[in-house]
Amino acid sequence: MIEGLFNQVNYVALKKMMDVTALRHDAIASNMANIETPSYKRIDVSSDFRQELSRAVSSQSTTQISQIKPGLIVDTTAIAHGQDGNTVQLENEMLELSQNTLNHTLESQLITASLLKLRLAITGRS
Repeated sequence: MIEGLFNQVNYVALKKMMDVTALRHDAIASNMANIETPSYKRIDVSSDFRQELSRAVSSQSTTQISQIKPGLIVDTTAIAHGQDGNTVQLENEMLELSQNTLNHTLESQLITASLLKLRLAITGRS
């Protein structure tokens, strides 16, 4: 019975989104750490991930959602602004970091809310 509570589509999708948020944070940290490395190419989470997750959620299959493996790729849209070939821009990375932090906060609040509902159902008090 308890497995059914943690095997709902929304809960599994939210956990997957938190995994991606952590992966994106790693990518941003790597980009910022290599801001002065010549020829370094900016990395980010694959843009296909969002489409794959959307299709999996639409199918209402927790198995499909769980099987999605987000990965990091070189950002081919990033342009080098210096002569060293580095495609990382500090301002953009800071903006991405702020957005990623907001996403993580929202995701963790949604998971916390669902767990609080479970606690309320079990104990009868919040």
